[in-house]
Amino acid sequence: MSSATKTASSKAPFFIDTHCHLDAAEFDADRDAVYAAAVAGRVTTLVIPAVSRDSFAAVAAAAERYPGCLPAWGLHPMLIKQHRPQHLADLRVQIEAQRPVALGEIGLDLFVRDLDYATQETFYVEQLKIAQEYDLPVLLHCRRANDEILKHLRKIRVRGGIAHAFNGSPQQADEFIKLGFKLGFGGAFTWPRANKLRRLAVDLPLDAIVLETDSPDIPPVWIGHGRNAPGELPRIAATLAELRGMDLDAVAQATTHNARALLGLG
Repeated sequence: MSSATKTASSKAPFFIDTHCHLDAAEFDADRDAVYAAAVAGRVTTLVIPAVSRDSFAAVAAAAERYPGCLPAWGLHPMLIKQHRPQHLADLRVQIEAQRPVALGEIGLDLFVRDLDYATQETFYVEQLKIAQEYDLPVLLHCRRANDEILKHLRKIRVRGGIAHAFNGSPQQADEFIKLGFKLGFGGAFTWPRANKLRRLAVDLPLDAIVLETDSPDIPPVWIGHGRNAPGELPRIAATLAELRGMDLDAVAQATTHNARALLGLG
């Protein structure tokens, strides 16, 4: 148990941000304060996914500096132009040096038009194989690519994971759940016009949902287009509780339990 977790009252809810880029340059000026605000809001565990080989060092430094921050190693599809075949070997070296809680952020992106799909697919498939080899869950970037993501998950079975920033159909959600995945919900569903996402947030079984911020990205409605931060997670959870007609403590306990079980945190 981290020292941050130890400070939380056993009777108070605490939260796990399953996807937070605390290493990002947007936090360089005030990273300590951002982390302190998160802990003050009882966000006691933050998963920090790497996005490229060059980000491994920054993620490792954040995980070492801040109690409760846990690394995930991966090569992000949106940075596909930066990745080289050798980086897959470097990924294995990094896993051996510091075992992560997950492999990620990996996946496919069909929203950005100038990202070569064949290269994305190669890196995604190879990283699924690495996750299978090391028995790690995966953090999946699935933007407009749920069916393509699922196709490979059926062929290369891994130890579950999280469909990050899920924005698919109920049928696609069911397919992820069947494969042992949780669905990540963050700031996007807090916007009143996000009708599809808000319906999913209400209708999906609570044991399939984990919370995330994707800080500094995907800000909730009360931030507008500003910088998101992990300290916003309790208010995101409160929005989920309100939509589902539930007590906040119950949502906090359930989503934290889901994340701990998935990530092997005991």
